[in-house]
Amino acid sequence: MTDKRKTFRITRRQFVAGAAAGSAAAAAGIAGFPSVLRAEAAPVKMGLVHPVTGFLQFNGTQCRYGATEAVKEINAAGGIKALDGAKIEAVLGDAQSKPEIGAAEVEKFNEAGVACIVGAYASGISMSTTQVAAKYGIPHVVDVGVTDKIVERGLDNVFRFGPGYGVITKLGVERFIAMNDAAGKPAKSIMIVHEDSTPFGTGTAGLLEKGLVEAGFEVTKVGHPTPHRDFSNIVLQIKSANPDVVIPSSYPNEYELLVRTMQQQRVQPKGIYSVLGGSGSSYKFLAAYPEACQHIMDCNHWYNPKSDGAKALRKKTEDAGLFFTYEVFLAYSCVKLVADAIERAGSADRAKIIEALAASTWNEHIMPYGPTKFVNGQNQGAQPLNMQYQGKEIEVIAPDEYATAKAVYPRPA
Repeated sequence: MTDKRKTFRITRRQFVAGAAAGSAAAAAGIAGFPSVLRAEAAPVKMGLVHPVTGFLQFNGTQCRYGATEAVKEINAAGGIKALDGAKIEAVLGDAQSKPEIGAAEVEKFNEAGVACIVGAYASGISMSTTQVAAKYGIPHVVDVGVTDKIVERGLDNVFRFGPGYGVITKLGVERFIAMNDAAGKPAKSIMIVHEDSTPFGTGTAGLLEKGLVEAGFEVTKVGHPTPHRDFSNIVLQIKSANPDVVIPSSYPNEYELLVRTMQQQRVQPKGIYSVLGGSGSSYKFLAAYPEACQHIMDCNHWYNPKSDGAKALRKKTEDAGLFFTYEVFLAYSCVKLVADAIERAGSADRAKIIEALAASTWNEHIMPYGPTKFVNGQNQGAQPLNMQYQGKEIEVIAPDEYATAKAVYPRPA
């Protein structure tokens, strides 16, 4: 049987002649003529570490979605132009809701040759991941972790885009006092219910107590572990103390269970006012328990409600069947921030990216922030907003330049 397949060969002389003709055609702008293709630029590896399993699974998964959407947008827009259109390659890590696992994932990132890291949601995990990243000189941008210890250790590779609990608590207390004064000072006693298993809960509660006591309020604190599955006894303590305002400071699962238990036991203080409340401003909580969350207020991370980019990302997130939570837009913003630094550095070299981040004045973001300015790793342009559940929406109630509604306070019975 004869093999009818043909083998095509080309001599060296024919190749040289064809290449020369191709160059001439390209110079003349002749469409459709074959030309020699340039090699695609090597991708820039970016480590994304979040707790996508364990008790913080929801939060970590939300962070991962926001971060990977930013990567997709950057690549679709042409990649890193200063590096010949190099694409960002996301290297994913699961911290499993444990600091030690987060640290191990960074070790893997280093072996994989990542140029930078974004993560790791929780304060405790971020403390571990940033420490290991410092050992290898890997630039690490923290997306959510709020303990100020993250940026107080003198690690020049660590940058936090959002505000920490020092700034958020200070503004949260100031805005609460202003609102309470404007309403005729209905609140005089406050109970802080906080998680006491991580730096987030204990640190925030301590700062809240200090600020509120100095302002003349009577303050009591009640701690609980994380995770926690029964708030009956704590709600009985709230009912017995009968404070004017309750301030929950917990991760989402515990926050929601506390509020629902208060509703079930008909505990109705004049206000529920969160500072960094895990579900104090959550579309997920609003969708699941619209009555329980009505008129709860929160001072927390939030997007600029007047930003077209933020509105577009919210629509994309909700079209994907997800909730537009602070984890999404903070992780998304941090990836965009790092991409801008790589673009300005014109390099995937870790040290050069650190230098570019330290000098960042990025302002093409969807947050209610001024231009990025890092001092000792902390973005000085960042601020929280105050929100309130009103009907089927979460409205911004402070500060005025971002407000979409007036606060409803005291809380209607």
